[in-house]
Amino acid sequence: MKLVPSKFFITSSSAVSKVSDLNAFDMALLDAGIGEQNLVSVSSVIPVGAERIEICEMPMGAVTHCVLAQMRGCEGETVSAGIAYTYRKDGKGGYVAEGHIHGSAESLKEILKWKMDEMSKIRGVEFEEINFVTEELAIPMDHYGCCIAALVFTEYR
Repeated sequence: MKLVPSKFFITSSSAVSKVSDLNAFDMALLDAGIGEQNLVSVSSVIPVGAERIEICEMPMGAVTHCVLAQMRGCEGETVSAGIAYTYRKDGKGGYVAEGHIHGSAESLKEILKWKMDEMSKIRGVEFEEINFVTEELAIPMDHYGCCIAALVFTEYR
């Protein structure tokens, strides 16, 4: 069985919880529109012809493939999570890099750029403009927090 994604969307969110970082993660997933799916983490290749679409509703419990970045933290910390994605200039698909840090979204964006540059270099291909989606959260006292960003595959050919 070969599952080749034909459509995807991008989403991100952050949340806090007084109970646990798991609950903050769960709330961030719900807010991002992917909290009712069974997420399966995949690596970072966008197939040829895969089309970006708007966020769409998926059936509860659906096994859902995604490139997911998440960063959890505790009170007083600043955390960031994000993805960068782009297409090859030769039209042969694209790539996604995910990242997470204790720090700012601006710092994370720089790290994601380095990752994408390295992906281009090791493949010997040129990329189109790189797109970034990041979340940053300053976690309040007496809370846990989580940031997420994801590229979510929705349909297959």
